[in-house]
Amino acid sequence: MEKMKKQTVYLAGGFNSDWRERVKKCTNVEFKDPKEKELKKEFEWYEYACWDLHYIRHTDICFVYMERTNPSGYGLSVEIGYARALGKTVILILETGHEKDRYLKFLKGCADVVYDNLEDGIAFLSSF
Repeated sequence: MEKMKKQTVYLAGGFNSDWRERVKKCTNVEFKDPKEKELKKEFEWYEYACWDLHYIRHTDICFVYMERTNPSGYGLSVEIGYARALGKTVILILETGHEKDRYLKFLKGCADVVYDNLEDGIAFLSSF
């Protein structure tokens, strides 16, 4: 039997908490983390966009975490829409209580599965 390659996962979401480290405890997948590019140099906005879209194109799953404390969600919205347009699997965690809840709920239409807490999203990701 042929061994299946590990799925690659793009992490979309804010940079102000430790959620990425929690997700990366899933060892059955490989990650592309936009936060890692900060280690390389200070990018211009168009370099950030190029990097993000490139890695979304080359991953299997887009894991999207919209924390209630994320100040805007604009970049995350682009990433989830782009992933959906490319036919990627989209796992969305949309925490309730964000000041823009009314508008952010539209993101649910771009996701394959939606959770309201990170733990459930991580559990589902672990099934791949």
